[in-house]
Amino acid sequence: MAAMKHFPKLLSSQIGFDVAQTMLDGFNRHYRNFCEAAVRARAFFEAADWHALQRLARERIASYDDRVKECVCALEDEYDAESIDDEVWQQIKLHYIGLLTAHRQPECAETFFNSVCCKILHRSYFNNDFIFVRPAISTEYIENDEPAAKPTYRAYYPGKDGLAATLARIVTNFQLETPFEDLGRDVDCIMQTMLETFGVIEPKPNFQIHVLSSLFFRHQGAYIVGRIINGDLLAPLVVPIRHVEGGKLALDTVLLRTEPLLVLFSFSHSYFLVDMEVPSAYVAFLRTVMPRKAKGEIYTSLGLQKQGKNLFYRDLLHHLSHSSDLFIAAPGIRGMVMIVFTLPSFPYVFKVIKDSFPAPKETTREQVEAKYRLVKRHDRLGRLADTLEYSSVALPVARLDDALVRELETLAPSMIEYEGENLVIRHVYIERRMVPLNLYLQNGSDAEVEHGIREYGNAVKDLLRANIFPGDMLYKNFGVTRNGRVVFYDYDEIEYLTDCNVRAVPPARNEEDELSGEPWYAVGPHDIFPETYGTFLLGDPRVQRAFLAHHADFFEPALWQESRARLMAGEVPDCFPYDTSIRFSVRYPERFARDDAPAVRVA
Repeated sequence: MAAMKHFPKLLSSQIGFDVAQTMLDGFNRHYRNFCEAAVRARAFFEAADWHALQRLARERIASYDDRVKECVCALEDEYDAESIDDEVWQQIKLHYIGLLTAHRQPECAETFFNSVCCKILHRSYFNNDFIFVRPAISTEYIENDEPAAKPTYRAYYPGKDGLAATLARIVTNFQLETPFEDLGRDVDCIMQTMLETFGVIEPKPNFQIHVLSSLFFRHQGAYIVGRIINGDLLAPLVVPIRHVEGGKLALDTVLLRTEPLLVLFSFSHSYFLVDMEVPSAYVAFLRTVMPRKAKGEIYTSLGLQKQGKNLFYRDLLHHLSHSSDLFIAAPGIRGMVMIVFTLPSFPYVFKVIKDSFPAPKETTREQVEAKYRLVKRHDRLGRLADTLEYSSVALPVARLDDALVRELETLAPSMIEYEGENLVIRHVYIERRMVPLNLYLQNGSDAEVEHGIREYGNAVKDLLRANIFPGDMLYKNFGVTRNGRVVFYDYDEIEYLTDCNVRAVPPARNEEDELSGEPWYAVGPHDIFPETYGTFLLGDPRVQRAFLAHHADFFEPALWQESRARLMAGEVPDCFPYDTSIRFSVRYPERFARDDAPAVRVA
């Protein structure tokens, strides 16, 4: 087709429809790939092919941007998209809305439309007529009504067949090809845990269990996700399935409270792979058992991070219109690479890369951005904070503290510009706000210090297992979440552990070496010396006591070398996004002691 500018106005409606259809075709291709990835994840899980699952998760994160670029190229080649005038853009949006009326992922399709427009149009050209500032299509009560389609969730009625039979049927209905080691034993464990959690369940007329129709895959686990309804009780029912010895499967535990679910779906874990025909229905279901969790965060945890990013920005704009406090510099020690600021009434921090970095930092903006991309696609194992990356974020100047404005103008002038009453930040990372660990330790009780240090050591050890060397391990670079977990969030110095050379400090040659403030041995660019970390980690006596009590091995090269050796041998780290003390094999060891041990049946 010839360039758009050569078409008469009479054809604008037809051209608008064709462009809208091209954009929707691009989204449909993306979502097909998204669901196919979850289908492949099931096969990899059954085969225990963890390397393939890792690759699949990384590839899926990148696929959205690839489909957007593909669609932009098609529009530019076919329609000379940059020359489309205002009237045609309005027609495109109206036709697109019409195409979405019976669509099962309309909210995600609207976000895809916005992504394509942002690649074609200049920021100042965006307005409500051209993009979806607000959703145009309702996502309530969308169902997959194709004759052979599976519903969003299935309802089970334990009052009819009994709770044990119902729980067993819930598991077997997923038709995993790998056999279970002892499903009856595992079902007994679920029932025993339910008894300990809720007491004796007196069935009410509405006693039922709802279970989402697709398994949730992540790392080395598959998760059955459901909810229990009985009278006024509405509780989650989440069952992780894992591989055990002998090439078989077992139910690892059961989560029956909201708090562990918030960790399971937290921003510090990698995204699930889930086959969802109607994602909004999955989000609505999950919000019934996690009502405090924002919709955008749930979309993100389900792998629809662009939709989560879109909803977050809408939440930010809504919050700004209903609040009056100022953006201020975030509390804590100022970083050398980032300007970090926050809005006290909004639980997030905003991070802008400075134009230049003082010594001893030896990095560039491009290298810092590459580190953040690495983390985005890496297995985070619950210890790396996810980030939302935005371009051209406009904030009202009146809502910015004067000291913060001066800091931005002084340290990152290339990243800002004024546009009317707004300050536009060209590139910004946004993360969930946490309490900096150094402040947590400084102001905490003895019990809190012990908890913080125990979590810090666990976090670093988890990162090593995930092939991440944090680089700068000062407490200020770690945060404490609302759930008390310690998470790393400063990425400008991270490296793959496998790229590092873990060394022991050589013996001093003489007394002068021991008294010297400089190392008496050569240090390569990738050399790390765990024995030296105590110098800057153990200054506080309370911290030292807790550290040596829980992580005395932290300063021994052997710990780090062993983690690196396992990775070099191809081992994939395991991850339990829940307290391992609640695993059935730990909680009820007598049932796993020997094969001929009689199962304790729970009525």
